[in-house]
Amino acid sequence: MRKLARCFVHLLTGILLLPAILSPAVAADEAIPKPGMVTMVDLGARTCIPCKMMAPILDEVAKEYEGKAAVIFVDVFQNPAEAKRFKVSVMPTQIFFAKNGQEINRHLGFMPKKDIVEQLDKLLKE
Repeated sequence: MRKLARCFVHLLTGILLLPAILSPAVAADEAIPKPGMVTMVDLGARTCIPCKMMAPILDEVAKEYEGKAAVIFVDVFQNPAEAKRFKVSVMPTQIFFAKNGQEINRHLGFMPKKDIVEQLDKLLKE
């Protein structure tokens, strides 16, 4: 019975993460950072556990900041040129850009929602 319960939990977790895992990565022609907008870029991979944990957070933040800040996910395996361009050595890596396109902050590893929101709010006030 315990084995069945564990399988159910893994199945449920997979189902909950599925929309985020399957959400499209950055389009090849999408500008990073978005011109004239505060931008957060999350560089990771769909197979990376911390990246999967961040996916629902990124979806929430993207909805909450729609029209105010851009939140972009880049799968570094699908877009190796972007990984090289931003010198990514750890997944996930979050990079925050001011409206003028200047990189302001970089974070390596899982980043809690409250820290993302704090960083975006700080940039939006500038």
